[in-house]
Parts: sequence; C-alpha cells; structure tokens
Amino acid sequence: MKKLLFLIFIFSITIAFSQEKTEQKDLKVGLVLSGGGAKGFAHVAVIKVLEEAGIRVDYVGGTSMGAIVGGLYASGYNGKQLDSILKSINYQKILSGELPRKSKPFYEKEHGEKYVLVLPIKKRKVGIPAALSGGQNLLNLLTRLTQQVNNTHDFNKLPIPFLCVATNLENGNQEVLRKGFLPLAMKASGSFPTLLAPVEINGKLLTDGGIVNNFPVKEVKDMGADILIGVDIQSGLDKKNNLGSAVKILNQIVGFQISKNGKGNDKYVDVLIKPNVKKYNVVSFDKINEIMKEGDSAARKRMTILKKIAAQQKKIEKESVKNNIKQKFVIKKIEVSGNKNYTRAYILGKLNIKKLDSINYNTLESCLNNVVSTGNFESIQYSMLESDNGETVQFKVKENNIANYLKLGIHYDELYKTGVLANVTSKHLLYKNDLLSFDVILGDNLRYNFNYFIDNGFYTSFGIRSRYNNFRADVNFNEGNVNKISLNYEDFTNQAYIQTVFNRKFAIEVGLEHKNIKAYTETIGSLDSISTNEGRLYFDKSDYFNAIASIKIDTYDKKYFQKKGFYLNTDFKWFLTSSNFNKNFKTFSQLKGKLGVAYTFFNKLTAHFISEAGLTIGKNENRVLDFNVGGYGENFINEFVPFYGYDFAELSANSFLRSALTFRYEFLPKNYFMVTANYARVEKDVFNQGRIFENTKSGYMVGYGLDTFFGPVELNYAWSPDHNNRYWYFNFGYWF
Repeated sequence: MKKLLFLIFIFSITIAFSQEKTEQKDLKVGLVLSGGGAKGFAHVAVIKVLEEAGIRVDYVGGTSMGAIVGGLYASGYNGKQLDSILKSINYQKILSGELPRKSKPFYEKEHGEKYVLVLPIKKRKVGIPAALSGGQNLLNLLTRLTQQVNNTHDFNKLPIPFLCVATNLENGNQEVLRKGFLPLAMKASGSFPTLLAPVEINGKLLTDGGIVNNFPVKEVKDMGADILIGVDIQSGLDKKNNLGSAVKILNQIVGFQISKNGKGNDKYVDVLIKPNVKKYNVVSFDKINEIMKEGDSAARKRMTILKKIAAQQKKIEKESVKNNIKQKFVIKKIEVSGNKNYTRAYILGKLNIKKLDSINYNTLESCLNNVVSTGNFESIQYSMLESDNGETVQFKVKENNIANYLKLGIHYDELYKTGVLANVTSKHLLYKNDLLSFDVILGDNLRYNFNYFIDNGFYTSFGIRSRYNNFRADVNFNEGNVNKISLNYEDFTNQAYIQTVFNRKFAIEVGLEHKNIKAYTETIGSLDSISTNEGRLYFDKSDYFNAIASIKIDTYDKKYFQKKGFYLNTDFKWFLTSSNFNKNFKTFSQLKGKLGVAYTFFNKLTAHFISEAGLTIGKNENRVLDFNVGGYGENFINEFVPFYGYDFAELSANSFLRSALTFRYEFLPKNYFMVTANYARVEKDVFNQGRIFENTKSGYMVGYGLDTFFGPVELNYAWSPDHNNRYWYFNFGYWF
C-alpha cells in the first residue's frame, strides 16, 4: 500500500513538472507590420510562411497597409484567405472613390453632371478638396470583410489581439487605436495624405499613422509579446533621379518624417523580415504577384528560426472565419445616428431599405453608396446586432462639414458657342435637406439656371426652378422672298413643382410654369403677316402660364458615351393662358417623350437607340411653339429637337417622330468611333392614318468622340440624301 502511494506521488510530481515545463516553453509571439501602401502585399506572403512554419501569432500591430492586413488577420482570416481577398480587389475603384451612376440622386443626374471642378467654400474662402477620395468604398470593403467581429469594439477581444497607429492631424501626435469600430480604425491608419480623406474618431481628425510611427514595435511588445517578428517594407528615401511623379514626390515628403521617427526600431525586433520591395511604390497595386513573391522569399530565409519559435508554442487550431459569415439577413429594425442637417426620412429614402427587407451585403453596400453619392456625408458606417427574428442594422453617419461649393465648367458647341460656367451651391441653407444652386454662364450667350430643391427622401419633395436661356441661329424662313434669317431666341422660365422618386430611377413631377418667350430677327424689315415692335420683327413676345407634368426614368451607366442602361422622359405641358402677343392664342397642350436604350457587346461595341416623339393636342397657331427639328446638340430647350443631316430647326410642324441608332466602338480607352443613322417625320399629322413612313426624312453621321476630364469632345460629319448640304459639328466639354 505504501509503495502504491509513493508511485502515485512520484507520477503526480512528474506530470506537474511536465506541465510547468510546457507552460514555460509556450512563447507569446507578436507580429509587427509596417506601412508602405501597395508594398504591404508582402505582409500576406510573410503570414503564409509563418503559418507554414507553425507559428501561432498572439498579438498583431500595424500601421497604414500593415494595419489593414493586420486587422484582417486579427479578425480571423488565415494567410491563404488574405491572399485570395487582396487579389480580388479593384484598387482603382477603392482609391478613386468612384461610385456607380445609379447611386446618384435623381436631382444630381439631371443637374449635377456638368462641372469640371468642384471646390469647397469654408469661412467664405475657396479651398481645395481634402483628398481624391473620401474612402467610403474602402470602409464598405473593410466592414464587409470584418462583419464577423463588427460588434467587437475592444480589439484585445478579437481572435488575435490587435492595435494600429494613426496620426492626429491637429497636433501631430501618435494615436494608438485599441478600441472602437475596427474598419474605421484600419481606414484611419491607412488614409495616405491626399489619396484618402482623414477620418474623425472621438473628435480627433486622424490620418496615416506612418507619419509618426510606421513600425509600432514597442506598442506590440507592451501587449505582452515574448518574441517580436517584424515585417518591414520601408524602403527609405528616394534619390532625386527617381522623383519623377507627383505620387513619388508626395511619398518622399511623407517619408521624411517616417524615416526620422523609424530610426532604430528594427533593433527591438527579435526576427526581422525585410522584403526587397524598393523598386515598387505605394500605388503599385498592379504588381501584387511580384511584391508577394518578394515577401515569400524574404520570409523563407528565416524559416529555420521561425520553426524553432514554433516548437516552443502550444498548437491551437484556428477556426476558419468562413463559418461566421452571414451571407443574407432580414432587417428587423433600423437605427440612424449622427444626422443633424438631414432628416431620418431623407437618409432612409436614400438608403431605400425598409424593415423586414431581406438583403445581402452587395445590396447593403449599394444602399450606402446612395447616401454617400449625395455629397452630404463624409462616411456612413454600419453594424448589425443579431436577434432571433432578424438583424438590427445601426447606421452611423458623418455629415460633410462643407455646405457651400464653387463649381466650374467650360463648353463649346455650334449653337451656343463658347460658354464658361460658374456655379454656387449651398446646402441646408433654409431648411434641412435643402439645396440651392445658381449657374451663371458667361460667353457668347449669357444664361443662368437657378434651382432650389427640398429633398424629403421617402416623402414628396418640393422644388423651384428659374432659367434664362438665349441663342442666335440662322434658320430657314421661306416667307416674303426670304429663305433664311438670323433668329434671336430668348426664354425666361419659372417653375414650382413637387416630385416623388421611386428606387432612385423613376421620378414623377407635377407643377406650374410661367414662361416668357421672345423670338425675333433684325435681318429683315417688317412683313405684313407678322407683327413688328421696337424696330425688330417679332415672331413671339408672350407670357405663358402652364400646368406641367413629367415621368422620368434614368438607368444609364454614364451621362455621355453610355454603355448600358435605359432612359425615358415624358413631358406633358398644358398651355392654359397667354398674354397673346400674336392675338391668336387658344388653349392647347403638348405631349413629348424621349426613349433611349444602350447595350454593349464584347465590352467595346455599343448600340445606342434613341426615339423621340411630340404631339400637339388642340390647335396651336404659333410657329414658335411648334416642334422645330434639325441640327446637333444635347441642351436644346422647349420644342427644339436635334436631327442630324438637317440644319438647325429646318423642319417644323405641330407633331414629329424621330428615331436614331448609333454604334460606338471604343478602339482605345475613352476613344470612340461613332456611326449614326436617324430618321424623322415632321408633319401636322405624324400618324398619317397609319402611313407613318410616308415622307420620312433621313440623315447620317460619322464621328470621333473622346471622354475627357473636361467632358465629351466630339467631331462629327453629317449629311442627308434628301439634299446636297453637309455639316460639321464640333463640341467640347459638358453640355449646359
């Protein structure tokens, strides 16, 4: 019995000693990842080698791209998953902040796509944008990728404890981020100056952490690491011969402080892995495979020591993050916070989601883009709280602190000639959700456009428009032995309307309109059949009071050189009364519609079909209010309609039907060769008792188009077999 007790005692001591020895062998490894933009792809390759060696990472800390890769790793992904994720990202879209046109508000599609420069006005001073991109696309991506830990706000409680470093723009101090919304912290640390806008967290304006600490060795050591493995992708400062681009010069300027603050950090790292990525820069996103290869090569040189470290660690199986990702969810409740100048109804109207909707992450991100594309919000973040019956989606918006803008544009075409556009836009000026915009167009024809719009989201919106438009053009006359005259045309229009928008694609408007039209010539003296006044021959000088209504659908992917989408615009105008300059006015109405469909084959060849029609209901004795068809242009007003191969307003009647088919071939990026055929009937009775092809006019056009920063540039040649005239059309810049 005594021998048995002695053996049990010895066995217990042996087990206890063995456990103590094992515990002493279990090393805590900290992984430090430096910043370096696209060079940070090397981090992923290193992580894959660490996993191959059997290393268990217990703490992760990083800066800039190191924070992004480190944050994703800390949230549960393994090296192979990170490799796959980074190779699937469209980095141009992420950095540019480009949002699809379908996400733009209907107002913006109608009135906003004509400006070359948009400059913020703050404290009555015109500034420049803070960065090329606000970074919402990056925030969406990081939120989606870290959805499994969205409700973990203490980074020490992530699958791997994590921290990242950002720079306080106000005082230049280092900010170590250990708590908060993980995607926002990662974005703040990686907001490279001028490329991505700074991020506000807890009242502090934060930017790229590399400026103050690009290699946070001490911070990771203080987390409790016994062994530090550091991956340093810093390449030092470039020589003057290599500073040949704006990106490299900016990187060099930021690098001054990085180089100064980073000296000596390497010596505190137990295992330093330094990939040879000097020939790449912060935006070498197209070199992902080459950069990863350098990371793999550098890590494998340290494989022996890595395996020795792994041998002193306990083996813990890492759970795959895929098991925690929810692909689809039902919205039980929607919470909105952070809004001040925009109502909850406005935000929900832009999001276009409701309770009990069943959506996925792609749909949700499209909804977020709808909000950001208004320009009224710097960012919108979301998180989800799970429950038995669905998810509570929490949206936290950060409103744009810029409410006033100066916008500029430039244009030339054959009708309006040269125009320089200056616009002042002010938001939430009188009421929440409102927008005031005033265009002044200086040049050969002075014009203006005024818009005031209160966007109520889900509810009916209200707007006021005022416009003055004028041009001079040579037009056919054929009266009194005069074939052609120089027409002076002035239009002053004021409208008040209500609008309802469905799904950002479909808008219905009804309202009232006052219109003053002056159409006259100084080319000839008076004719008996036409009234004269002030030494001019006036064709019309009347005020009109009308009821208006419209239905609009716009799903085009682009405003110009469309590749896909559908467009419909139907206008109904009821001329109720007039000052009756020509003494022949009777109440009548006009119905006008335009349909467009674009579709692209093989990603290069686009077929674009457009059909327009107009119909007068009742009797109109005023030729100025007839449909005047002919010429080339995008910004015709009232009843003027383009028709290629005929002179401006050459055809005139109280009804018309026009169809055009254009083929565009993109032979180089943003360079197009174009061929168009268009046909029209302009008659008193366009239906002609079913004989709609009788007396059909035809015209053809070939041309070249270039999509530029200033807008579309086009040179076209048009003709018609109906006559011997030939026309060259040239336009430069956005139409306005």
